[in-house]
Amino acid sequence: MIITLVGYFGLLFLTSKLRNSAWGILSVFALTGFMGYTLGPIVSFYAGLPNGTETVMMALGGTGAIFVGLSAYAVTTRKDFSYMSGFLMVGILVAFLAGLGAIFFSIPALSLTVSAAFVLLMSGLILYETSNIIHGGETNYIMATVSLFVAFFNLFTSLLHLLGFMNND
Repeated sequence: MIITLVGYFGLLFLTSKLRNSAWGILSVFALTGFMGYTLGPIVSFYAGLPNGTETVMMALGGTGAIFVGLSAYAVTTRKDFSYMSGFLMVGILVAFLAGLGAIFFSIPALSLTVSAAFVLLMSGLILYETSNIIHGGETNYIMATVSLFVAFFNLFTSLLHLLGFMNND
């Protein structure tokens, strides 16, 4: 767990540091590759549950539908969602700390609450980042890619956790 967190945040920091150079693209590939590598065992675990493949596909379909729906909403309405930045930052920080607490203190109800909060927060982040890209607030394509990928990744894993809990006997 510690290696995974250090890997995520280390590669995220590296990508942020190299965002204005050609090496930034390589760091994006390293970050997304590492995240995909760590996602494999998670998906494998949920696929091993009864009706697990359906659960994984439902989480993937739900993630795709939420991502496309919210991005389409942000693009078609051209509404500016920049006002959400402070709320999202504080919400993600609180949810992350609560998630660590749920892991270290083994509180399943808190873990489910954190997953539900992350579904809402990542949905808000998709709206915010898509709006930010449209309105010129984010001009660096490397950081735009990383932020949307991280939102997509967290949305998928949170939905997978919620659906896997509801599927588990």
